[in-house]
Amino acid sequence: MSLTGGAVLFATVWFIVLFVLLPFGEKSQDEMGEVVPGTPPGAPHAPALKRKMVWATVITVLIFAAILAVIQAGWITRNDILEFNRRG
Repeated sequence: MSLTGGAVLFATVWFIVLFVLLPFGEKSQDEMGEVVPGTPPGAPHAPALKRKMVWATVITVLIFAAILAVIQAGWITRNDILEFNRRG
């Protein structure tokens, strides 16, 4: 895998993981009883984005390491993927 390919894969996995983590532990402003004027009642009360970004990075490093190990070990190659597409 090239450096650019690795960076693109890491960024893609990171954003997917971040979007999966976003709804966890959220309370809406309406649930907390503190709706800020000009915002919708369903807006998050305290999103804790920094904490979620750190967790997204930690989880992504683990997932990326697993993907990189599979690619470097040659367990799945481009030819395997191309052959899989031809069978379908």
